[in-house]
Amino acid sequence: MEHKTLVDTLARNLKRSKKDVGNLLGAFIGVVEERCTNLDLIAVPGFGTFEGRKRNEAVVTDSATGKRRLEPPRVEVTFTMSNVLKNKIK
Repeated sequence: MEHKTLVDTLARNLKRSKKDVGNLLGAFIGVVEERCTNLDLIAVPGFGTFEGRKRNEAVVTDSATGKRRLEPPRVEVTFTMSNVLKNKIK
């Protein structure tokens, strides 16, 4: 689902304007980015958990050229679905 479709669907279900829903969704994404950058957990009951994980630097080999390069450290955001959501999807 694209961002615009998500905003449209949420606006219709919540009976709010697209602008309000877009602002709320943007604020939520901002909080997730900020907290995961600090390697914190964000638990949303009934939905799941967002977690920032630090990946250390590593030497990787480019499969096309065979050259080795150093990949810098980074933070990845992972999402783990709650059991409630898993059961609803099944």
